Amino acid sequence: MRSPAIEMSDTIGSLPNLGIIAGTGALPARLAKAAIAAGRQVFIVGLDGFADPAALAPFPHAFARIGACGRIRDLLRSHGCQDLVLIGGVRRPSIFELRPDAEGVKILARIGRAAFAGDDGLLAAIVRVLDDEGFRVLGAQDVLREAQAPAGLLTAAAPDTQALADISRGVAVARALGAADVGQGCVVQQGLVLAVEAIEGTDAMLSRCAALARPGPGGVLVKVTKPGQERRADLPTIGAATVAAAVAAGLRGIAYEAGGALLADRAATLALAEDTGLFVIGLDPTTFANGDPT
Repeated sequence: MRSPAIEMSDTIGSLPNLGIIAGTGALPARLAKAAIAAGRQVFIVGLDGFADPAALAPFPHAFARIGACGRIRDLLRSHGCQDLVLIGGVRRPSIFELRPDAEGVKILARIGRAAFAGDDGLLAAIVRVLDDEGFRVLGAQDVLREAQAPAGLLTAAAPDTQALADISRGVAVARALGAADVGQGCVVQQGLVLAVEAIEGTDAMLSRCAALARPGPGGVLVKVTKPGQERRADLPTIGAATVAAAVAAGLRGIAYEAGGALLADRAATLALAEDTGLFVIGLDPTTFANGDPT
């Protein structure tokens, strides 16, 4: 989904400085490289305990606590950042772990009840506050377009009739979870829901599945966006680690929402899927909405 803020008339050298608030994983560094290649200057604020110092080392950066909102804002402004991307995994802290600075307390007050809502409600509120602070918040896919996960089958292995039925069931379950702003995914095997994703994240959910698997054809991981989700933050991400965790859990495939997910490292992810015989497919959830995968 292309942000309306990015126009075709933008030219190399005219793009605003890009601020990146970085969590875990390789995507923050990949996004920084893509932005620099497009002619942007970048500055990264790595979140303490999440961002990888080695990955950020090649780029202008600083670290800040997740609750140090004033420091994060001032760092971005002092480096001339007008556009901003939030990218990388972050475990949501409790209010006791947050330890907000003075500006953080003010921002929490502006966020209000959303601070205690589901992740998407909180992220949408954070995006609104950042907009109010004068930043133009972009989705990672607006800068790193090649990371947007495409439609269709990406592997030689393909879902059979049972797997398609499991995907259909998974879409229905994930959408129900998403409507309650709980999670973005689940695992279904032979029509049985083995696990649903909540605050623990995908990898932790998958770690539970091996002990729950039934004999016969393995299950499927299904990841879709939440209904009405704020797509400038927290899109489902599929990477090599996801494939490895799915294989360890005895699954035989991963289905994600086409255009509504990010591929963290397409080449490595699909190479591992091919080596392990796992299928990876991008789907239109509306096709599966009524239990009809055809």
